[in-house]
Amino acid sequence: MIEPGQPAPEFTLRDQDGNEVSLEDLRGRRTVLVFYPADFSPVCTDQLNVYQEVLPDLEEKDVQLYGVSVDGAFCHKAFQEKLGISIPLLADFHPKGEVAQKYGVFAEGHGVAKRALVMIGPDLTVEWAHKSPSPLEIPGANLIFDAVGS
Repeated sequence: MIEPGQPAPEFTLRDQDGNEVSLEDLRGRRTVLVFYPADFSPVCTDQLNVYQEVLPDLEEKDVQLYGVSVDGAFCHKAFQEKLGISIPLLADFHPKGEVAQKYGVFAEGHGVAKRALVMIGPDLTVEWAHKSPSPLEIPGANLIFDAVGS
């Protein structure tokens, strides 16, 4: 897994609406990439719902969240609408898991991203990273707040 202090790897991914989001778009703001295995799975649903609940508090601290999984943009759109969440979801679809691989959080044997959080600072350097010990363990929002320093 990527270590704090390293430059965040470059990427350009499409969000749930088909818009491109690149690493450079994150410059000037603290961002958390929320890597998760799959849309519509029970644990991923719970995880994103938890983060949606605290999203206003994170935005007050000028922290932007992006969900990242190997699902396509159309699947992300349906997932976002089903959950009623506003967190943008990025499609690491093709080449499958390329961004998760760059960040060291791709589960090769399963073909999905591992459950992980990567905080990127305003200067596009990795400030903090956390990988769940199990795909069934949701990293609590408290971990993000602790990393922000609140």
